Amino acid sequence: MARKPAKKTAARKSSRTVAKSSKRKAVKAGKRKVGKARKAAAARKPARKVANKPARKVAKKSAAKSARGRSTKKPVAKARARRASPTLAARAKPARPPQRVAVSHYNNADFESGLRTYAQYRDLGIVDATHGMVRAHVLRFVEPCDPEVVSKLHSHDTEFQMVYVLKGWVKTELEGEGEVTMRQGSAWTQPPHIKHKINDYSDDAELLEIILPADFETVELAG
Repeated sequence: MARKPAKKTAARKSSRTVAKSSKRKAVKAGKRKVGKARKAAAARKPARKVANKPARKVAKKSAAKSARGRSTKKPVAKARARRASPTLAARAKPARPPQRVAVSHYNNADFESGLRTYAQYRDLGIVDATHGMVRAHVLRFVEPCDPEVVSKLHSHDTEFQMVYVLKGWVKTELEGEGEVTMRQGSAWTQPPHIKHKINDYSDDAELLEIILPADFETVELAG
């Protein structure tokens, strides 16, 4: 009778051991499942990032290309509009006929009166050859220098003017430069609207003048 309780306790112990082992197995199995789930989740995350990065790069590249296309389209359109519309220069200045060759040989009879009463001018035929674009003439003084007549301050409405001394000498006074004596071989330019005057010249003085345009206005100034 005393052995029966011992059997019962042994059975209880074995059942407890089995229960504990089954619990441990269940816990281990649960941990394994959790570990596998975590590994699977960790494996999925890099895959998503890798998959998303190229997509983002592609989207950025396409956006950059579209932006470039927009930026380049506007200048191209403007350039086409500029080509299609005439320029301001073309509107302001009509095209001149082609220039022709002009040849002029010395002939004393070609000297005629012109802008100044104390000088004569020999036209070199450049006006007709360039259809009014350029005037070139030789100027010679035919009267002694009278300051009251000669030395008058004035300016010319020109685009370009150059003077070259062929013979003798001339004293000219230029705005910002003062009086300068120009001798045979000397040359100078007179910018548009510059104030200037002739103060003196030799009896044999001759000048070559080149002026653009051929027709221009002269303004007499006080002083």
